[in-house]
Amino acid sequence: MKSALPSLLAASTLFCGGAQAAPPAPFSDDPEVRAFVADMQSRHDIDAVQLLRDFATIRPNATVLRAIRPAAVPEQQRSWARYRERFINTRRIDAGLLFWQAHAASLRRAEALYGVPPEIIVAIIGVETEYGRNTGRFRVLEALASLAFHYPPRAEFFRRELEDFLLLARENGLSALEVKGSYAGAIGIPQFMPSSQRRYAVDFDGDARIDLRGNAQDAIGSVAHFLQQHGWEAGAPVALPVRLAGDPAALLAAGIRPATPLAELPDVVPAAPVDTVVAARPAALIELETPGVPSEYWAGFGNFYTITRYNRSSFYAMSVFQLAEALRSGLGTRTTGQLSSR
Repeated sequence: MKSALPSLLAASTLFCGGAQAAPPAPFSDDPEVRAFVADMQSRHDIDAVQLLRDFATIRPNATVLRAIRPAAVPEQQRSWARYRERFINTRRIDAGLLFWQAHAASLRRAEALYGVPPEIIVAIIGVETEYGRNTGRFRVLEALASLAFHYPPRAEFFRRELEDFLLLARENGLSALEVKGSYAGAIGIPQFMPSSQRRYAVDFDGDARIDLRGNAQDAIGSVAHFLQQHGWEAGAPVALPVRLAGDPAALLAAGIRPATPLAELPDVVPAAPVDTVVAARPAALIELETPGVPSEYWAGFGNFYTITRYNRSSFYAMSVFQLAEALRSGLGTRTTGQLSSR
């Protein structure tokens, strides 16, 4: 397996001795890529000649490789206050209410079929792409190849996603070179990774094709189907704030998968009274830390954990939940004419 460092250096635009560094070689020159192409041909009957032509037009992307690396300063990476303000704000709430109103019928049908409430679906789409406005500018083939062959920590994962992307492109009659997405290879309005699109995307508008890049109805149905398949429980709580009466270290070390009834979590007290049904539900302690201020603590239930299957971060799941709560509250108090344009 190659080190990521040579790829990053080669793909940079540094100047050495007044001369610009040579660009990296195309992927088609890489023996590992050629072996991958041969394997795709053997197992999936992919056109190896065309795939090598595609790989000949792309090179390792230094921007992708920089973006995927963890932040160098932990404080920059873990700040709930900073993370939250990116997603829970007037602009995203107002745009979400407009999206909800525009697609109310599809959202109601998705809830009826999959049990996922409209505000959760809208919030995920809002956090992911601001309701389809920011779906990514990277060529997915180039992004996934860069990570599959030049990012050793997760190379195996991204090679599987690259395989799924190429199969997805063939199944849908797409040019692999033309599809754009995030630096990590996520695609479309809901930012599905290729494997998730192949497993969970649905044709929600009944036009005999699945289009997550331009069809909001398909995106709505696919998000709901994904959550339902990962354990969403209709009508169940997501999370609630709690107070601590002791050291949370052991509970935090247990992880965010609910395993112990809320009433039995040691030294955890709900911030407001809960009924016996909620108290009996398995929960996990969630810490939302911000440098320099006391952490927030929440009890996360099964539905909170399900949201983390979309993005395995408690910050992400909490931002979806809180945006959903703001949207649900806003829908009952605002009309289209009252929505700001910010």
